Amino acid sequence: MLVAASVCPPTPLLVPAVSAGAAAELADLREACLRSVAGLAAAGPDRIVSVGSAEAAGSAGAWDRTAGGTLHGFGVDAAYGGASLVLPPALTIAAYLLDVAGWEGERRYVALARNASAGACEGVGAKLSGRADSVALLTMGDGSAKRGAASPGYLDPRAEPFDATVVAALAGPDPAALLGLDAGLAAELWSGGRAPWQALAGAALHVQRFGAQVSAEVRYDAAPFGVGYFVVDWVVRRA
Repeated sequence: MLVAASVCPPTPLLVPAVSAGAAAELADLREACLRSVAGLAAAGPDRIVSVGSAEAAGSAGAWDRTAGGTLHGFGVDAAYGGASLVLPPALTIAAYLLDVAGWEGERRYVALARNASAGACEGVGAKLSGRADSVALLTMGDGSAKRGAASPGYLDPRAEPFDATVVAALAGPDPAALLGLDAGLAAELWSGGRAPWQALAGAALHVQRFGAQVSAEVRYDAAPFGVGYFVVDWVVRRA
């Protein structure tokens, strides 16, 4: 059963060795992520499951604690998680956050196809939340990469309203609004968070059916380098 969740961006820039000269500019984001993950551990789950988007067709899947990932593709000789370096980038950053936060308990990783339907994502979340043991979700998703002229995707006037809709849904929390996100628009805006957020929504709806209440706290909401990054905590209180 879901006991807590954290939403963090899967940007490699969270790793100081990758962000280099921009590390100081991202210090607040990194601190927010680590505090959020520490909150997951404090909730006392039997396991933490990290959920992110697959970076390429066919790369969706699930892995246990033996899995890890590398940042070689970003010019850094570093690896995180387990010894089997198979994780896609988003989940490699999840492994980094869990490692730095000192999580030594059970962990699992799930990658969703970027084009997975809302129903499929909801089903994954409900299945994770429906486990007999207690589960915390580390949900790796970023907003639009088109928030400014210097952003990776240049400026798109739809980007900021899209991100505002996402933050409002995460802050609600409003699982139905997350499930209603437009997959096509998210893809056009280069947002990698749509599928993981919808899995989180499915997990929340599952516990709400049993009378649990879910509350949220937004720790970070900004767009450094023109990319929407959000850090949000969800806490589950059972009936």
